[in-house]
Amino acid sequence: MNTHSTKAFGTEAAAAPLEALNIRRREVTPHDVEIEILYCGICHSDLHAVHNDWGGTFYPIVPGHEIVGRISKVGENVTRFKAGDLAGVGCIVDSCRECSHCKEGDEQFCESGWTVVFNSPDKKYGGITYGGFSERIVVDENYVVRVPETLDMPGAAPILCAGITVYSPLKHWKTGPGKNVGIIGIGGLGHMAIKIAKAMGAHVTVFTTSQAKADDARRLGADDVVLSTDAEQMGSCPGQDMILDTVSARHDINTYINLLKVDGSLVMVGLPAEQLEIGASNVVHGRKSFSGSNIGGIAETQEVLDFCAEHNITAEIELIDVNQINNAFERLAKSDVKYRFVVDMAGLKN
Repeated sequence: MNTHSTKAFGTEAAAAPLEALNIRRREVTPHDVEIEILYCGICHSDLHAVHNDWGGTFYPIVPGHEIVGRISKVGENVTRFKAGDLAGVGCIVDSCRECSHCKEGDEQFCESGWTVVFNSPDKKYGGITYGGFSERIVVDENYVVRVPETLDMPGAAPILCAGITVYSPLKHWKTGPGKNVGIIGIGGLGHMAIKIAKAMGAHVTVFTTSQAKADDARRLGADDVVLSTDAEQMGSCPGQDMILDTVSARHDINTYINLLKVDGSLVMVGLPAEQLEIGASNVVHGRKSFSGSNIGGIAETQEVLDFCAEHNITAEIELIDVNQINNAFERLAKSDVKYRFVVDMAGLKN
């Protein structure tokens, strides 16, 4: 297969800093689009993958899976896009397309395993995929979404991961008017969950350990804020229909399960490294559920982008240059960001 050289920002080893390097991208095939990447968000999973925290990282690695850019070229059989369109790419760039989940638009549950936008073996073309910290990317049109022109582009990039990760469970558990929805944690995921749940019409309660973040939660749209370290506040909290847990640090989820109404569900979207322990009586009494959710399919990703455009929702970001990526990774490890870093990829052209 014909390839071409592309400038990127990545690393050759877990302990090495990210730096400029050259990678190979395939030439556009009949069903591909080539996207000139303008902005790319930074997610905690980028940090974990770069440092090989989960094991199995292939080096060199070019992270980045919250990609927004302009289509620069389309294959001869492409029907959904044209050059000049504003487009986005999230976590998924391929799947089997034949299993029931793929056919239903739930590619994230593909029975054969979906291809991740970076650091994933490419089952169709061979090699390892490279992500959004690069000049351009080539992706099958079926895994590309249209980014509404009315959205602020840097602020729209995190919708491709943080946005869809919270939108999918909020929609699945039927968030809307008359529902009490709790959000645990105010970070990249949590702050988007507040905005989206509020736009869906829910009464939103945020649980946080930080008074400073409590004040910000109200600015973001929360109806109520509960300091989880305050037993009196937790004890007087009204029952929740659903609680979305965005926290990846160690915490006692039983405390929150006990706040659910009958038939309520606590839904995990964070990924704590430690095993979670659930008291059986906490779910048995009240027919409560402990569940999980992982990103969303391509159609649903398009849906959340359109929803965010309709309600004027974007992420709260800190826009950085490519040369600030290593510093951003260090700060992200300390949760020192409100609430998402987004990289302006123009610096790669210099």
